[in-house]
Amino acid sequence: MFDIDFTRVLSLLTYDPGSPMIFSSGIFLFLFLGFSLIYWALHKADTARIVFVTLFSYYFYYKSSGIYFMLLALVTISDYFIAKGIASLNNKAAASVKNAGTASAENAEATVEAKKSGGAKMLVALSLLIDLSLLGYFKYTNFFGSMMFADWKHLDIFLPVGVSFFTFQSLSYTIDVYRGNIKPLERLLDYAFYVSFFPQLVAGPIVRARDFIPQIRQRLIVTDTMFGNGIFFIIAGLFKKAVISDYISVNFVERVFDQPTLYSGIENLLAVYGYTLQIYCDFSGYSDMAIGIAMLLGFQFPKNFDNPYTSTSITEFWRRWHISLSSWLRDYLYISLGGNRHGKIRQYINLMLTMLLGGLWHGASLNFILWGGLHGLFLCLDKMWHAVCPALSPLTYMASKKNPNPKKNWAVLLTGGLITFHMAAACWVLFRASSFQIASEVFTQIFTQFHAGVLGQWVSSYWGVAFLMVLGYLLHFIPSSWFSHTRRAVTLLPLPIQAVLIVVVIWIVIQIKSSDVQPFIYFQF
Repeated sequence: MFDIDFTRVLSLLTYDPGSPMIFSSGIFLFLFLGFSLIYWALHKADTARIVFVTLFSYYFYYKSSGIYFMLLALVTISDYFIAKGIASLNNKAAASVKNAGTASAENAEATVEAKKSGGAKMLVALSLLIDLSLLGYFKYTNFFGSMMFADWKHLDIFLPVGVSFFTFQSLSYTIDVYRGNIKPLERLLDYAFYVSFFPQLVAGPIVRARDFIPQIRQRLIVTDTMFGNGIFFIIAGLFKKAVISDYISVNFVERVFDQPTLYSGIENLLAVYGYTLQIYCDFSGYSDMAIGIAMLLGFQFPKNFDNPYTSTSITEFWRRWHISLSSWLRDYLYISLGGNRHGKIRQYINLMLTMLLGGLWHGASLNFILWGGLHGLFLCLDKMWHAVCPALSPLTYMASKKNPNPKKNWAVLLTGGLITFHMAAACWVLFRASSFQIASEVFTQIFTQFHAGVLGQWVSSYWGVAFLMVLGYLLHFIPSSWFSHTRRAVTLLPLPIQAVLIVVVIWIVIQIKSSDVQPFIYFQF
């Protein structure tokens, strides 16, 4: 009765290096439907449910990176036992100080730090060595090899999807255990669930253990509000990624960045604006879908993007862009280097080092290092300007705990917003260009071959791209209250209407998508 091509079915279910499984693909939507049925059938059996989700997460990663799911297992097992060892040594240090009867709490804390500095530090260093060695080999071997040896022959090294994300997430766990911020998990299964949880596994957000672990074995409840919010985030993320980002990328941005000299300066500028929107819609779209899927499964993820292009300073931009990474770099790198505790000069050095390493985290090329270095320089200049001329600094008008409702200087904020947006957009050229030569050609065309009269012809030729760019920026810059009202409205809709909305978005995706599924930009990181 049914003519099923089992060979075709098997090929869809096995790893295809040319087509990693992503949230916007048909195979994921099909598998997630079956997954959800089993997941909710196990909603009262915690351990069975955790085992099932962990196995599905490993399969999800296998569909993204093949046999390299073993790296995920290696990081998980090593950091789990290392964290257990760190906690044991810390507890022994605390117990010995207690038995010795140290005079004051302050002296006791200092003594504990001194006692645990040996073995515990060696273990946390071992965690760093294992995780960063894996990351370094797969991501940076050819880069550093070519930097050190003129005759270096590039090795054929496969870069597993999302390796930077799950190594950083696992590292935060061992470091937090060392610092005493959290207690280690008793079950390896729970830790495997935390590290591999598929919604955030391959492209973030980087979820902290202290935020996620308490949710693992809590009673599984998805309220109507959580379900509605989950549907809204999935719809919003799918529209951002598969409609706006993919369309303007395939139909305009890629063409210009492949050969900038074939296009006028204004077309190159529009391509820069297009990529600025594309990377936001691509990455925030993935984060939205990850947050939405997690909500449907009863888990809460922190916000990862907060309208970053509305920022009025580069400092504010990094509080709104890729929040999980920027906060990770702040807490585990910048503060570890000394932060702002040792004077202004040291603070600026720490900022530069943090952003340079943040740039290197994004990619193994000088383009990314320069991108990070420029952002570090802009952050330093931002703070210098605030110190020298606070009345004309946007940082003065940012809300804080001490001054939650500062009086606004709208001229300063508008100027700061325009400067910040164009700083970020200019830096994205380095992020997108395949080489310094391509980046140089983009800027050269903009400043020497502008030809503003081409704009009308561009709009008529690329009207679909122009429409989606205008729509994308309008949606980004609308007041956050409008976004909240829309989300609440979708949440209150009956389930059949929510289902219709998803079908409509999927239909739109099918109508405008290219022949190939476009992978998420951050998969390469």
